Amino acid sequence: MAGAGHELKLVGMPVCESHIIVQYIDEAFAAAADGSPPLLPADPYERATALFWAAYIDDKVLKPWRRVFSARTDEERAEWMGQAVAAVGALEGVLAGGKEGGFFGGDSVGYVDVLLGGNVPWVRATTAISGGELFDAARTPLLATWMERFGELDAAKAVIQDVDKVVDYAKMIMALFAAGSAAR
Repeated sequence: MAGAGHELKLVGMPVCESHIIVQYIDEAFAAAADGSPPLLPADPYERATALFWAAYIDDKVLKPWRRVFSARTDEERAEWMGQAVAAVGALEGVLAGGKEGGFFGGDSVGYVDVLLGGNVPWVRATTAISGGELFDAARTPLLATWMERFGELDAAKAVIQDVDKVVDYAKMIMALFAAGSAAR
């Protein structure tokens, strides 16, 4: 999952936190050899909007969603999942009212796509573990389509985690928390 603990070291200087690492790479290597557009828009308003939605995803979607895996009871798990699902509705609205092309960045993958896309295996793992869907096709059809589209990108396929391994890891984390609760 994206978040704390991620660090990139370049020339001996650490750059920490997933979203800051992505922003650093985008700015430091702006002249991509393949001619692809930058992840963050050049327009100040569009850039600020992308940064806002990245912060929203981290604070309102990912933080409660991470708690689903460490919840000690089914009631806690349902509460945290409910908070994450409620926050996802705003992202559906962004895709509905945003640029054409199906990505948060429009026709091409942008900053928000990369940050949220890194969580696609965890979204799928959540469904495999609990049956609960963060991006439910009935409730958030644009996000469900976005997730499929993102997952089909060659660049995503090259780096995205294997869902079965994520499921195994998540079950291990959940078992550790459950064992900690039982010991109390």
